[in-house]
This record gives sequence, structure tokens and C-alpha cells, in this order.
Amino acid sequence: MRRLLLALLPIATILSACTSTDYDLVRTASIPPRFQDTDPQDFGGRTPHHHSIHGIDVSKWNGDIDWMKVKNSGVSFAFIKATEGKDRVDARFQDYWPRARAAGLAYAPYHFYYFCSSADAQADWFIANVPKSAVYLPPVLDVEWNGESKTCRYRPSPETVRFEMKRFMDRLEAHFGKRPIIYTSVDFHRDNLVGAFNDYHFWVRSVAKHPKDIYVDRRWAFWQYTSTGVIPGIQGHTDINAFAGSPKNWKKWVAAVSQ
Repeated sequence: MRRLLLALLPIATILSACTSTDYDLVRTASIPPRFQDTDPQDFGGRTPHHHSIHGIDVSKWNGDIDWMKVKNSGVSFAFIKATEGKDRVDARFQDYWPRARAAGLAYAPYHFYYFCSSADAQADWFIANVPKSAVYLPPVLDVEWNGESKTCRYRPSPETVRFEMKRFMDRLEAHFGKRPIIYTSVDFHRDNLVGAFNDYHFWVRSVAKHPKDIYVDRRWAFWQYTSTGVIPGIQGHTDINAFAGSPKNWKKWVAAVSQ
């Protein structure tokens, strides 16, 4: 029962503590970008830079990372690719997460889902390759269509998608004691997730418009707003994300989920 309460507490904390001004904050005053961007977008009055807490998501393609420089630049958290499908581990995962921890960043592993493998096979793979110490923030399930994949372009029905996601996330929650975060893209959400999983945190990709404009009735916790960001300590482009709540919300949520 205690594990279940810990899993549910972060949801209650962020949703009850955040006011309407914490989520989707709207102001008209100009706010300078928190980080450089080689291809910045005009989000109008609802810019991600209204939000105080920002983080990155990385994989082996980001190469060598100076995690202390990343932390000192103002980055608060890192989502780190761990596994993919039922048989792939990101080559930099076991290097990245201990270094992110040592730098004082909040961190979490993510799994890229393949619909050509079963939920149980993928959950087994993630659990086998991700130690509990690597799950400081809740683990992330990355679900999007694999249009460029050479091995799996299968698109199951929305019912099958939701069933498999739930099975995978239930397995992770039972093992790690933390309810997973769902990462998704605009088209995948439209095809499968509208109105579903409202008791889960969502991390949404929206690099041209504010999430409110394209995710129907979706209350989001994290917003991936660029894939062309520039972060000190990382060479090349970096995905950057904003946390929806205030710094106070962030501290309470991290304290709750990092037990």
C-alpha cells in the first residue's frame, strides 16, 4: 500500500499545487530565452521561457557531456535514454546517469517503445538493464510512431496501443514503485491518446506551437519545445524541455518522487 501511495502522491502534488497561472502561463511582457537556440520559434505570448525549470533529454547521439557545465548553465533535470524495444541499450546510458547524479541534476531513464515487441518483453528488458538507483525521477515511456524505422513500422489500433502501454507501465510501476511519465508526439497523441491516461504525467513534444494549441484537453507536466537548443557542456543540438509548474512545485514534486 505504501508503494501505491508513493506512486500516486506526485500526481496529486503537482495537479493540486499548480494554479492556472503555473500551467500554460500567459503574459504579454517580453522574456529573454533561457538558452540559445539555432532555430528559435516564435511562440507568441506563451513562450516556454515563462517557465522557470528547464531540462534536457539526451542519448548516445549527444556524445561526450560535461555534466557540471550543463548543471551550471541552469539545467535542472535530464531525461536519459536507457533502452529501446526488447534488445537495445543506449550505449551512453550507464555513463550518463551516474555523471548526471554526481553533478546534482535530477535524472530519469526513458524507454523507446517498439510495437513489434510485446509489452512484457520490453518491460523485462528495461528492468534488466536499468538499476533502481538510475530511477531518481519516474521512468519515462516514449511512445511515437516509428516512421523511419527499418525494423518496425507497425501501427496497431488505438485500443491495442493503450493496452500495451498500460501493461508496460504497470510492470515498471510495480518494480520501481513510481508511476511512469508518458512522452509523446503530436500525431501519436492525436491517433491514440486523446482523453486517455489522465492520471499520468505527460511530457509532450511541441516545437512550433504552444501545447495548448495542438494537444486537445491535455494537461502536461513537461514540454519539449526545441530540438535545436544550445547547452554549455554539450556539443551540437540538444532537446530542451520546460516543467509546467513553479520552482516551488518542482521542489515538492522531486521530493515526493525521489523517495
